[in-house]
Amino acid sequence: MSDRLLTVNAYTTLDYVEGKAIGEAFEWESAAVVNATADREDPDAVRLQVELDNLSEEHVPKHMAELELTPTQARALAADLETHADRVDDAGNCKSR
Repeated sequence: MSDRLLTVNAYTTLDYVEGKAIGEAFEWESAAVVNATADREDPDAVRLQVELDNLSEEHVPKHMAELELTPTQARALAADLETHADRVDDAGNCKSR
């Protein structure tokens, strides 16, 4: 994935995941980057950032989605991710990359 809006380096949370953009008249799969971050000094929110590689996509212009979460929201999301990860592990359907 080249020409990113989201900086990808050793600190990026997930530098490759499978992503999908779904619209009313299209569905498009792509590699994606996911990052969770907060400001280094005086952080006031957790940011969850997602960018799909759209070098060949015509429906979705180049962009990055960013959610600003309170610490409580970030913890709720983390707990929900853990719960669903456990369910997938328990079902034996986890794809390792």
